[in-house]
Amino acid sequence: MTGKIIKGIAGFYYVVAESGIYECKAKGIFRKEKKKPLVGDNVEIEVLDSGEMTGNIYQILPRKNELIRPAVANADQAMVIFALESPKPNIGLLDRFLLMMELQHVPAVICFNKEDLVCKDQAAELEKIYLGCGYDVLFCSAKQNEGIDEIRKKLQGKTTVVSGPSGVGKSSITNLLQKNVLMETGEISKKLKRGKNTTRHSQLILVDNDTFIMDTPGFSSLDLIDVSDEKLRFYFPEFEPYEGRCRFNGCVHVHEPGCQVKKDVSAGVLSASRYDNYVSFYNEQKEREKRRY
Repeated sequence: MTGKIIKGIAGFYYVVAESGIYECKAKGIFRKEKKKPLVGDNVEIEVLDSGEMTGNIYQILPRKNELIRPAVANADQAMVIFALESPKPNIGLLDRFLLMMELQHVPAVICFNKEDLVCKDQAAELEKIYLGCGYDVLFCSAKQNEGIDEIRKKLQGKTTVVSGPSGVGKSSITNLLQKNVLMETGEISKKLKRGKNTTRHSQLILVDNDTFIMDTPGFSSLDLIDVSDEKLRFYFPEFEPYEGRCRFNGCVHVHEPGCQVKKDVSAGVLSASRYDNYVSFYNEQKEREKRRY
């Protein structure tokens, strides 16, 4: 029987199939091969007890992709949620998340919640920065139930990783997106027997036909995936048009003279905050490489 893992906790995997949700364990061969099933995996299961809805996962079907942080599989895109106020957006953390998605080749959508708490100029400035980098930018107010339909349209027909720092309203938005949920969450809760604490783990939720959201735990910090300092610039989309336009070939846009990126940052053509975060990440990776050798 084929199904999809919607949650994994304490060695158990909850697989949704045509006939319901099965509580499964993974075959020992996965441990031997050092391959761990992930939320979002399409799997083959053998049913052990049709009444108790239990089974074993014996095969993980080929993955479209595998994210390291958060650890999920088969994502079409990621939506990172930050608040415009209470708490104020941590742009360094946002840029770090976007970089991680670029490194993992997962398209990212940015959603700013609590737009009712700020003036339009503040929202417009952030929109200008990230639209200029090639990202889709959405605004909403979960409290006032505004902008949710636009988010739902952006998610339609895709499996989307939904993530963000704690306190930005991610859970509120996720709940609003489940307005027309097709999967009974009560059935999942009953089988998990763990109540509200299970929200600390990634979970796949069906919100419409062929539309899933991967609800993941909140984060307050992220470690960069290993990438050389010299290649880091390739994961900032706004730098792509500058390849070959600087004085020196292979310019990493940090210390080199005649750098067009630095000129355009000074002229306000490129975002100073994005550039500052790029330099910070560059130095972080350079230090990491020094320690390695």
